[in-house]
Amino acid sequence: MLRMARPYLGRLIGAGLLAAGTELAGLALMATATWLLITAADMPPLPVLTVAIVAVRALAIGRGVLRYTERLASHDAVLRLLTDVRARVFGALAARRSPEPGAHSGDALSRLVSDVDAVQDLLIRVVVPAAAAVCVAVPALATTAFIAPLAALPLALGLLVAGVLLPVAAVALTRRTADRMAPIRGELAADAIDLTHGAADLAAYGATGDALAAASARADELARLERRLALTGWAVDGAGVLVSGLTAAAVLAAALRTDASGAEVGVLAVGTLAAVEATLALVVSARQWAQLRGGLARVAELLSAPSLSDAPPGPARDVPDHGAGLVLHDVVVRYRAGDAPALDGVDLALPAGARIAIAGPSGAGKSTLLAVLVGAVTPESGEATLDGVPISAYPEQKLPRQVGGLLAEAHVFHAGVRENLLLGRDAADPEEQAAAMRAADLLDWVGEQPDGWDTLVGEDGAKLSGGQRQRLALARALLAAPRHLLLDEPTEGLDPQAADRVLRQALDALPAGTAVLLVTHRLRGLAGFDEVLVLDRGRIIQRGRHEDLVRRPGWYADTWLAQEAAERGYLAVAP
Repeated sequence: MLRMARPYLGRLIGAGLLAAGTELAGLALMATATWLLITAADMPPLPVLTVAIVAVRALAIGRGVLRYTERLASHDAVLRLLTDVRARVFGALAARRSPEPGAHSGDALSRLVSDVDAVQDLLIRVVVPAAAAVCVAVPALATTAFIAPLAALPLALGLLVAGVLLPVAAVALTRRTADRMAPIRGELAADAIDLTHGAADLAAYGATGDALAAASARADELARLERRLALTGWAVDGAGVLVSGLTAAAVLAAALRTDASGAEVGVLAVGTLAAVEATLALVVSARQWAQLRGGLARVAELLSAPSLSDAPPGPARDVPDHGAGLVLHDVVVRYRAGDAPALDGVDLALPAGARIAIAGPSGAGKSTLLAVLVGAVTPESGEATLDGVPISAYPEQKLPRQVGGLLAEAHVFHAGVRENLLLGRDAADPEEQAAAMRAADLLDWVGEQPDGWDTLVGEDGAKLSGGQRQRLALARALLAAPRHLLLDEPTEGLDPQAADRVLRQALDALPAGTAVLLVTHRLRGLAGFDEVLVLDRGRIIQRGRHEDLVRRPGWYADTWLAQEAAERGYLAVAP
């Protein structure tokens, strides 16, 4: 996190200096006001008090101005940093080559929000206050040594206890409990999403009670840990107040044994309280640090995970604009050691302008094949190349323009139609946007909506039908216009006639030379494709043109006959 903060180091140093200035102004204000009150009790001539009166007013105003300016400076730097961190965390979550066991969108949300917020707290509530406390302790000790050298020793001991021993104790008492809270928050977020989005499924299987009990148990555990942290904080804060009082008493006793005047003794006593109180900010910073460690570790884990950009650049430094296209050679993918391969010896070539379809039963490995082509999954063995360059070594910033499209479970955000569409290519002009929506057979629907292009689609497209949601994702893929377009069930959720029309319009709208790889369960519409591959259990069991495969005994011919019979029956009863 601190390495990522380097571009904003100047802003953070400025915030730290302003925070130190604020604390020093507060310390000087207490000392000056104390001197003024004690001296004024003897009713000296007004000119004796004039400078102190002006100083008190200036320090009071300056302290408020410095605090406000410090907040502006620190939040400006931290919010800029958070923008970078949150974007990188989102990219890391999106670019995971293979999901972790048990990975859940609720946990991902917790990492993106709560854990990333720990970066903000690290700087604003730990680093800046700690630096300010150190800056206050040194001049306070030097001033005390100048006025009453004997009083400097108890002050030094008090500052040592408040600034070192108590923070160490706070971390030791807080660390184990705090480290357990970030994972539990992630699990509780996952429970909340399961209970809301999966309510119907849980009810159907009679599992609502068990799910609620599990979520309640996690919530109770989190509440117990938070109560323990609160109790620990109360104990440490109480110890800090005790240290502050004892230090002030010791300084007062030592100062009375010196030649210091009564006003100076009062200044030292009150100044000691202010100095130790400022140093106790280190205790708060230490407790905060212990509580943030879990969230920061989860963020660091994401940002340090291998990504496409971490691959050796090697031959990808000079990437041709056109070449051999996408090629898989003897690719094997296995998600866990000892399991059957998801892909087993797959060969595929997708040159410029080619149109290839992938068919096969559910679980055959079709989506895994697409994941290999976009670099989301790294093969265990074999080669996956784009224009002769290994996909894993292809420049990450260039890959989406070369390979992309509509993959399984394409996300639709809770935003307007246009905002979701422009995720494909934000620089697209209105005519290009309309063309993509027309090809996906969704332009007329947009025109019928009261809010038009600004129509909100709901969380994960909840306000759209399944077919509309899929066509919106298809339009986004068409607008992106990669050289190699991958389509995973683009007409899912549509009736046969609409599916034929949308697929035909989408293919006709593609720029010349675009290579298409279509994954589909529905075999109608594949007659114009150059080749059809049938996958089963990760292996290619049939390949050829549509007209050849329907005449060849096997899975393709059997499925074709069954689908044709079913669709003829549907058309016979359709209005």
